[in-house]
Amino acid sequence: MNFSESLKKNRDFQMNYRKGKSLANRYLVMYVRENGLLKNRLGISVSKKVGNSVVRHRVTRLLRESYRLHEEYFQCGYDIVIIARPSAKGRSYFDMESALVHLGKLHHIYEKETQQILQNGED
Repeated sequence: MNFSESLKKNRDFQMNYRKGKSLANRYLVMYVRENGLLKNRLGISVSKKVGNSVVRHRVTRLLRESYRLHEEYFQCGYDIVIIARPSAKGRSYFDMESALVHLGKLHHIYEKETQQILQNGED
C-alpha cells in the first residue's frame, strides 16, 4: 500500500513543471518527476478557467478520490501534478477516473494489469 502526501509548496509545483515529463489527454495534463522518496506526492491544480470555486472543488475532489482508489497501482517515488483542463468541467467521476488512469499508463507509472497477472499466476 502506498502512502501518498499532498504536494503543497509552490516551488515543488514549479520544479515539476520545469523538470517533469508532461503528457495530456482530453481532460487532464499530468506532470511526473522522480522525487527520490519511497512515496508519491500528489498535487492537483484547477484554474479559474475550469469554473467557479464550486466547480473547481468538485473536480479536485473527483481527482483526489480517483487517485486514492487507484493508489496501490501507481509506482512509488514520484511527484505527480495533475492539471484539470477546462473540458473537465461537469464531467462524471468515471470520466475523471479513466483520464487519470490513462495518463498513469502513458507515463508507465500505473501497473494494474501486471499485478493482476501475478496474482492470477499464484492461484
